Amino acid sequence: MNIEIKNCNNVDNGSVEIVENRLNIKYAINGTGKSTLAKAISLASSLPQDVAKALEPLRSFKNIGITGKSPEIIGLSTTSTVRVFNEEYINEFIFRPNELLKSSFDIFIRDATYQAGMKEIEDLVEKMKVTFSDEKEIDSLISDFNEISNSFGKPTKSGIHGSSKISQAFKTGNKVTNIPDGLEGYQHYIQHSENFKWIKWQLDGKGYIDISDDCPYCTGDIKTKKDTIRKVGEVYDSKTIESLSKIIATFDRLNKYFSDETKLKIDAFVKNIDGFTDDQIAFLKEIKEQIDRLSEKFNAAKNLGFFSLKNVEKVVESLKSHQIDIDLYNHLTSDSTKSKVNIVNEVLKELELKAGLLQGQIKKQNILIAKLVKEYSNEINEFLRNAGYRYTVALLADESGQHNLQLIHNDAQSALTDVKGHLSYGERNAIALVLFMYDAIKRGSDLIVLDDPISSFDKNKKYAIIEMLFQKPRSFRGKTVLLLTHDLDPVVDMLNQHSDRFEKTYAYFLENNHGELQEKIISKADIKTFIAINEANARLDIHLVNRLVYIRRLLEVLNSKSFDYDLISNLLHKRDVPTRKDDATGYERSMTDIEIASGLSSIQIIASDFEYQTALNLVNDKTKMKNLYLSSLNNYEKLHIYRIIFDGLKEIDSDVIRKFINEAFHIENNYIYQLDPRDFQLVPQYVIDECDKFIEALH
Repeated sequence: MNIEIKNCNNVDNGSVEIVENRLNIKYAINGTGKSTLAKAISLASSLPQDVAKALEPLRSFKNIGITGKSPEIIGLSTTSTVRVFNEEYINEFIFRPNELLKSSFDIFIRDATYQAGMKEIEDLVEKMKVTFSDEKEIDSLISDFNEISNSFGKPTKSGIHGSSKISQAFKTGNKVTNIPDGLEGYQHYIQHSENFKWIKWQLDGKGYIDISDDCPYCTGDIKTKKDTIRKVGEVYDSKTIESLSKIIATFDRLNKYFSDETKLKIDAFVKNIDGFTDDQIAFLKEIKEQIDRLSEKFNAAKNLGFFSLKNVEKVVESLKSHQIDIDLYNHLTSDSTKSKVNIVNEVLKELELKAGLLQGQIKKQNILIAKLVKEYSNEINEFLRNAGYRYTVALLADESGQHNLQLIHNDAQSALTDVKGHLSYGERNAIALVLFMYDAIKRGSDLIVLDDPISSFDKNKKYAIIEMLFQKPRSFRGKTVLLLTHDLDPVVDMLNQHSDRFEKTYAYFLENNHGELQEKIISKADIKTFIAINEANARLDIHLVNRLVYIRRLLEVLNSKSFDYDLISNLLHKRDVPTRKDDATGYERSMTDIEIASGLSSIQIIASDFEYQTALNLVNDKTKMKNLYLSSLNNYEKLHIYRIIFDGLKEIDSDVIRKFINEAFHIENNYIYQLDPRDFQLVPQYVIDECDKFIEALH
């Protein structure tokens, strides 16, 4: 897979190769464009139908308003599913309020085997599903039951909350059936099915009747009728009437489910003139309680399945517990109710005959879930232990029976509720990265992008993460993965130190030279010790000045600072008379002829063409040194020359730039393993650009 990227942030043009079904490490210094590449892939895959629009946020500042310079990414057309690990992923999917990873049940438990087992159980209880599907009236009954129950509002000691719909509708009596004196003329409007709309219209128009004594519609005289008109608004309000009408309509629909005695009492309650009594409140409370219980029974039967029958030893008892004894619902003992109850009970009896088969399937499913819970928990907890984190995870079942991933501190007894608040930045990223792995695997992602995920970790945690992601049986092994990093450790581990533990890995060095993104493959042979690099480069057919710097660094790392080291240091500092620190006094003194000869013979073993005075004349010749700088193709060796030219002179006024220069000259940050800086441009181009300015001004 070859991906081309154009006009995105600091990348004008570039191409990267991704070997499919393998880990591809792209190693680069900061500022190269690693995150830009990751963002471009992420944005393009999120809106494949309009990639140009998706990439617009990556338009570089210099290309704003310029046609033909839109951000582009080419080569993702065959990649249908891309998962990118970055801050956006963490914010959307990790550390949810009620679970560690969004949809953790689907990721860890709901696999093909689980689905097959659930289908077998579903098939056994299919008759109940079909029954509810065929008997639409049962669903209507449950819906009406819920509407009546909800009209009671929050439970109170009296059973009816003062602000509830049923209280608001009936507390002053039913003034739709019992129209107050003086308003009989409005009967047809008050008792119409959409009376609440008429009342709202009346209230909205009340302010107009004082404009004139004429009717706003017919201009007839209403001077003597204004009080009557106002009375409508005093007696009625649209919300109360709407609630009353809906509740009455629901009671009417439920009428056939109530026992005869209950019907009469409900009818009396509904038609009350003066509002309800305490006895009626108690009576309504009884009805609501029975409605709730029966509705719950119907819903339990309707949703019969694995989670409601998962206690395998009590399947028969559970099925029996779903049976409905209608005699316990004295307010609902009508023939209509009994017929619906009988339908459900008959199906439950049929299921009891299948109890043995049902038990077997449920037991099988329980074993599968327990196995998955144990496997995933052990895998993640082993990683947490190896990385030194004092946490464990557990897949805990919630009220519905589904298992959700939770995080538990070793010193706590229960799962953490504010996970994000308890974790450090490093802990958060490490755990999130591992969870991302399981998510990406489950989703069958074609391309997995990891945007510099491990650079901030210390050695043991870094390797624990690498092992978890790429070495375990359940990992990214065999997946197409793009790992972008400015950390050489993964390259060293996978290509050099532990290549036998990992699948073949492809590593590349990315370089951005003034917007041109290029890559160079890194082989095992490219990973060398610091000593080996300096030994090899000191013997190359390159300019003497550069060879001397490599020899000096080699002597420094070997702690072999004898006369040869002193002689090279004097040369690079352009001293006409070489000096060294006297061992006895600690002061600088001139080197003796014997010391100079000893140092010279030692250096000439590697650099046979070295002569102190000849080399001194060269380093003091600004024109030759400038030409040497300009002709050098390697940024690292450019810094050698630059450092010598400006030794003792005013140079770049930046400690940051000076840091790069000194590291190329002395040993400040010594890695055991590193890439040869002659072959890989490890010095950022902007450092060289700064040096170029001073070289150009040199006379």
